[in-house]
Amino acid sequence: MGRLIRSLVAAIALAALGAYWLATFDAYTVFRGDGRLTASRPPNAANGKVLFAAGGCFSCHASPSSPDRLHIGGGQPLKTPFGVFYPPNISPDPVDGIGRWTVLQFIRALREGTAPDGHSYYPAFPYPSYRHLTPEDAADLFAYIKTLPPLSGRTPEHALFFPYSVRQGLGLWKLAFLDARVIENDLTRPPEWNRGHYLVEGIGHCAECHSPRSLAGAVIAEKRLAGGPAVEGKGFVPNLTPDRTGLGEWSEAEIASVLRDGFTPDFDSVGGAMADVVRNTAQLSDADRMAIAIYLKSLPPIAGQSRSK
Repeated sequence: MGRLIRSLVAAIALAALGAYWLATFDAYTVFRGDGRLTASRPPNAANGKVLFAAGGCFSCHASPSSPDRLHIGGGQPLKTPFGVFYPPNISPDPVDGIGRWTVLQFIRALREGTAPDGHSYYPAFPYPSYRHLTPEDAADLFAYIKTLPPLSGRTPEHALFFPYSVRQGLGLWKLAFLDARVIENDLTRPPEWNRGHYLVEGIGHCAECHSPRSLAGAVIAEKRLAGGPAVEGKGFVPNLTPDRTGLGEWSEAEIASVLRDGFTPDFDSVGGAMADVVRNTAQLSDADRMAIAIYLKSLPPIAGQSRSK
């Protein structure tokens, strides 16, 4: 009897240790990481500059004290229903930024949400979308960031509500919600559609703001891109599907035009966070803006709340 009890205690202890390991370490990388984290060609910083604009890196990682869009020292508070996030310093500073990171560490952070020391990032960092970047594009983005001014200064720790403040569950969160698949070209679609698909669902991470989320913080798949509550808790982010409550009455040319100058077809202008997005998309080529429009108009319409500025 004593041996049976000891065996049960040992089994429970091993199960507890296993659960702790899965929760604390990066269960996603262990069980689902695709392994292709190295680029097949030398990095192209010029392409990285385009990706930097498409991804709106400055919008989250801005240095609060500087209006310069190349100053990405982080620290601008991001208020959410889960608490306040403080995006980190991603400048190439070797102490406080990512100056000592390797390109492999950068690619893993973008595609798998894993820090160089092995801990998992919160999905306020939109790695569920960045997951779709090719290793080549991720390496290009890193090469461009390395050309930007290094900025000293650490950002504050996140101030999150319980239980979201317990970081140890993030490995399991990724295992449950981080899609192991990556975007591949659809050979039945034209190149413009595939480019738009990549920009919207990947580096542009449009669904991260334009979708409602569950209590676990995951995008609700059946309402993807159909709009949702603004992350700050006030207002509503519009529907991007071609439903009548979204972009249904807009032409592809009108969508592309808004992404260039921020003026809507009814002679209004976008406001709030979208105004900052337009400052990023205005730096893209006409072809990329049109590709985004073509992809959005191809989506199945999903009913959502009526558009607002």
